[in-house]
Order: sequence, then C-alpha cells, then structure tokens
Amino acid sequence: MAGPVLETARALVRKVVDDLRRRLAREVRQVLWGRLNRQRRSRLKVARNLDFHRTIRANLKHYDRDKKRLVVEALHFWSRTERHMPWHIILAVDCSGSMMDSVIYSAVMAGIFRGLPALRVSLAAFDTSVVDLSDQADDPTELLMNVQLGGGTDIAGALGYCETLVQNPQRTILVLVTDFCEGGSPTGLVLAVKRLREAGVRVLGLAALDEKAQPAYDRQMAERCVAVGAEVAALTPQRLAEWLAKVLS
Repeated sequence: MAGPVLETARALVRKVVDDLRRRLAREVRQVLWGRLNRQRRSRLKVARNLDFHRTIRANLKHYDRDKKRLVVEALHFWSRTERHMPWHIILAVDCSGSMMDSVIYSAVMAGIFRGLPALRVSLAAFDTSVVDLSDQADDPTELLMNVQLGGGTDIAGALGYCETLVQNPQRTILVLVTDFCEGGSPTGLVLAVKRLREAGVRVLGLAALDEKAQPAYDRQMAERCVAVGAEVAALTPQRLAEWLAKVLS
C-alpha cells in the first residue's frame, strides 16, 4: 500500500482535516481556552481575555484631546470558567482479515483525527490481540496501510483495553473503526460499550466501507451497540466533517 495509493490517501486526509478545522473552529477555541466568565475579573494579563469596555471606561480620563487618542494606563481582564483541557481521542482500528477491503478507509480516518488541533490521540490496532501504536502515530495513514491484516476479531477485548486509557471520561471520545463482525463475545462487546457510555465516554462507531465506498458491516451488531448509547455511522471521509461537527457541538 505504498506509492500512488498512499499519496492519494494522504491528499484525502489533508482535504478533510482542513474542512474539519473550519467547521470545528469555535469548539476548538472553547476547548483550548474555555468560555469567558463575565462575573469574575482576572489578574492574568492575556490578550484574548481583555475586557475592552471596562478598559475604555476606566481610561477615558486619560483621553488626549490634542492628539485625539486614548492613553491606556490600566488594562482589565475577564476570567475563564475552565482551564485548557483537550479532548482525548482513542482510535481503535479493526485490522482483522474481514477488514481487508477497508484498510485504506481505516487509515484515512485515523489520519484525519490525528491531524485535528486540540486533540490528544491514542491509536490501537487490533484483531484478536491489541497493539498500542500511539507512540508511532505521527503518520497513522502510512502506519496502518503497512499493518499486516489477518486473524480473527475481538472487538470487545479491544474496547476493554481502550477503557484502561480513559483518564477523563467527559473529555474522551472513543472512535471505533470496524465492520462490527465480532468473532469474540457479542454480549461482551455490548457490555463494553455500555460501560464506556455510563462512565461518560462518547463512543463513535465508524462502520466499514468496502473498496467501492459501500457500507460493509454487521448491521445487527451495530444496532445493539447503538441501543446502549453508541453513535454509529457508515459514511465517507468527506461526510465525516459534518457528522463530527454535530457530535462535538
């Protein structure tokens, strides 16, 4: 999966990431800096927190009539309701044999999430075992397109591992890229999704597409996951931006 195929995948990642950055600009700024608290003042002198109206009022007495300009001797700032706390995206990518037709799709989706600002990304590839690739995920598109596919599928086991990575459930999104063809315990998969949701983790299932961009996944298994709180969509990377913007907002 190298050469022209890899470059095409990277080009698609760049296009969708740029679109996502635009759509999520407001949400990202709020995640980075928090919302303004107009009930509290702050001594922290940061430009983005500047209280323009109070600053102008407090310095009107220093207005220079000859030069027709306001001389600012004191600045006033708003406080913020929260400190910087980025979203943690946990990507769990199914690399079992049944995902052969979806390897490019999985790699592109992983690259898109890795390219977003204000996100901390963990990456786990799995079949019947789990390999944590977070420390190698600078270019997940290339990484996943060089993964050797094969073996069975244990989605429940992969989600169990992902649970151990969760530090702040309210700020965690688990993105599961899979065809939902569970080779392990279907009940175990449903229970794993339920535990994550009850803890406060958002669980997004990106159902696999085949090489013709047609949905190729176990719909009944996906529906069971939705019933316990997961959000599942079978969509192209270009449609991801619209869907994800709605989820995060």
